[in-house]
Amino acid sequence: MKNKDELGTEKISKLLIKFSIPAIIGMVVNALYNVVDRIYIGRLGHLAMTGIGLNLPFMTILMAFAMLVGIGSGAIISIRLGQGKIKEAEKILGNALSLTILIMGFIMIVGYFYKEQLLYLFGASENTFVYANDYMSIILAGSIFQAIGFGLNNIIRAEGNPKVAMYTMLIGAVINIVLDPIFIFTFGLGIKGAAYATIISQFISMSWVLYHFISKNSNLVLKIKNLKLELSIVKSIVSIGISPFSMQIAASIVTILANNSLKAYGGDIAIGAMTAINAIAIFFLMPIFGINQGSQPIIGYNYGAKEYERVKEALKLAILAATVISITGFLLTQFFTVNLIKIFNDDPELIKVASEGMRIFLLMLPVIGFQIVSSNYFQAVGKAPKAMFLSLLRQVIVLMPMLIILPKFWGLRGVWLSGPTADFTASIVTAIFLYNEIKHLNQSTKVEKNKGNLVEIRSL
Repeated sequence: MKNKDELGTEKISKLLIKFSIPAIIGMVVNALYNVVDRIYIGRLGHLAMTGIGLNLPFMTILMAFAMLVGIGSGAIISIRLGQGKIKEAEKILGNALSLTILIMGFIMIVGYFYKEQLLYLFGASENTFVYANDYMSIILAGSIFQAIGFGLNNIIRAEGNPKVAMYTMLIGAVINIVLDPIFIFTFGLGIKGAAYATIISQFISMSWVLYHFISKNSNLVLKIKNLKLELSIVKSIVSIGISPFSMQIAASIVTILANNSLKAYGGDIAIGAMTAINAIAIFFLMPIFGINQGSQPIIGYNYGAKEYERVKEALKLAILAATVISITGFLLTQFFTVNLIKIFNDDPELIKVASEGMRIFLLMLPVIGFQIVSSNYFQAVGKAPKAMFLSLLRQVIVLMPMLIILPKFWGLRGVWLSGPTADFTASIVTAIFLYNEIKHLNQSTKVEKNKGNLVEIRSL
């Protein structure tokens, strides 16, 4: 149990590097896959790019359910390990797998029955429906692979095996990148080929994760007896996972709203432009998510062990690293805009629309790192309501009204302006929440020190 124990003893900066670097590498490779995937699809034309963009809301919904179980169970397992409750952590692992299978089976059935209605709701037109439908039909079939692979990979990281978690992401992303051109061009499958490459890579990632938990390399063992769902465990998983779940569902709703606004004020090509912008933004956001994944077990473990000074140090370093990354992303997207868009497609109209959109939409990128990491902190320490509010603040409470109001005054530019407006507002509110939380941690630290002093006096 070496990896678990060092969470409470090793130097925080060293721990953050050890846990975050593998997660960042995995996330960057995963982001690279998204970029490469869209580069290949972009060669099929801007309508194919739009078809991928129309699938984004549904893929976000699939990821939401994977996060509900994966991040929820991972956060609780980190805390249980900090408390030394190994058997409880293993029960949570078993329940997480069963819950994932149950949920994704239901999602697959519903998805196939209402596929056409969903795609038109997401903003499809007669020109783009065929691309979106071909992609969605195949992705649905592999949705359970993605959910298990992603969900249980969070637990691998939570138990103290960040390198194994990194390999999971590397394996899936590299296989996807290799298979994409083979299926799309060599086999002539077009957008269907991209979908086949995706679900095959997800199946292999899932197999890797499951093997880890039945091998001797895991600190937690997947046992058949723990697969039986227990209501109390399910409630605990959902209570923590509801924050990232809500954030993803909100992101899906926002994407639907954005797609329809883009279609209304800019046509199909504007949706294609947003697809390219999102692919570029993800490339800079993924390392921040990697920092989140690396810091979560450190923060959760030490919070459970009441080592509040270590909690604060981990949070501070995570925010600093995320801010450096987000500022770097801002500079690149503002000064190399056209070159970045040309990676996907050289259509002059697409370049013109996407370039303007990216400069405006990512205007507040420098503060996003702080906001994402700070929201994740509340999730890591089990304060689900606060984490959920801060997540929804950016994705729903501010962004959705802006997507409705601003385009009425500025058209397509109003759609782009909604992003930085929501990012700035959410960052200000998050800073207020975090300030109060730090005050609480300082008070808790004093209480723990006073308890320690009393113990010392009594021992004398």
